[in-house]
Amino acid sequence: MVNKPNFEPVPHWCQIPHGISFANDATSVAVDSQDNVYVFNRGSDPIIIFDKKGNFQGKWGKGEFVRPHGIYIDFEDNLYLVDDDGHFVDKRTKEGKLIFRLGEINKPAKWQSGGMFNRPTDAVVNSKTGDIFISDGYGNSRVHKFDNNGKHILSWGEPGSDDGKFSLPHNITLINNEKIVVADRENFRLQVFSLEGEYLDQWHVHHPMSVRIGPDNNVYVGEMGPPPVQEGVKNLGNCVLVLSNEGEKITRFGDELPGSEPHQFVAPHGIAIDSDNSVYVAEVAWTYWYSRQEKPPLGEIPSIRKWVKK
Repeated sequence: MVNKPNFEPVPHWCQIPHGISFANDATSVAVDSQDNVYVFNRGSDPIIIFDKKGNFQGKWGKGEFVRPHGIYIDFEDNLYLVDDDGHFVDKRTKEGKLIFRLGEINKPAKWQSGGMFNRPTDAVVNSKTGDIFISDGYGNSRVHKFDNNGKHILSWGEPGSDDGKFSLPHNITLINNEKIVVADRENFRLQVFSLEGEYLDQWHVHHPMSVRIGPDNNVYVGEMGPPPVQEGVKNLGNCVLVLSNEGEKITRFGDELPGSEPHQFVAPHGIAIDSDNSVYVAEVAWTYWYSRQEKPPLGEIPSIRKWVKK
């Protein structure tokens, strides 16, 4: 049973300086050990940094990425930046210095071959071992595992809807450094695996776009809306769903329909949770929603949200 929401939105949370823009697509978000918020976006500066109050702290990455998609910050405050159209994943310092790159820029593996990479989507790091897990998603149906130096260990998955198969693995997270949760987006489910890729379980959700574990050890899932034929139908995604780490539904927040108001979502593409259990949601607002509207709004469209626990 889903309880009443115990989160509320913070309207107009971040203060974006003049001349800087997300270009309406804040693709993903992560927080460091000091609760600074890093927004990976498709605008003027791919990495834009804020403090937890939304004050601008810095920016970097201009001209260094093809198409930003996913971000993760590890236990040492290193960043993992996933570029889907560039077909690579960078490990960088907080200041933007490259530590190493997985994949070769603009050199994809053969489509659906299982090689590394064809439009990867997200990354997560095991804080005990340093092992890296990457969902290789739009042009592949795989999860790849690497050690902390970037050496490939194993891969698993193939196209399909059976247990352990994928239809667009779009986001990935860890539960207790013991289980991998994959947002199997077009199969409308989360799949749970061991660290060695053994299938364990699956949880049905509506069109899971993003997934992250919180400090409360709950699983936060950003749900896409329905296909165009069902636009306008209430309570079909466009929300954040909160699950226990056993898959039990706890609560959800976000309006029953999409929109630009503080209590609404249109495309919760990336999620991060800080030490206060505040939730940050990055949205590909233009690409997924407003570009398809007959009369899109003028100016910068909201694409980064903050919700606080009551």
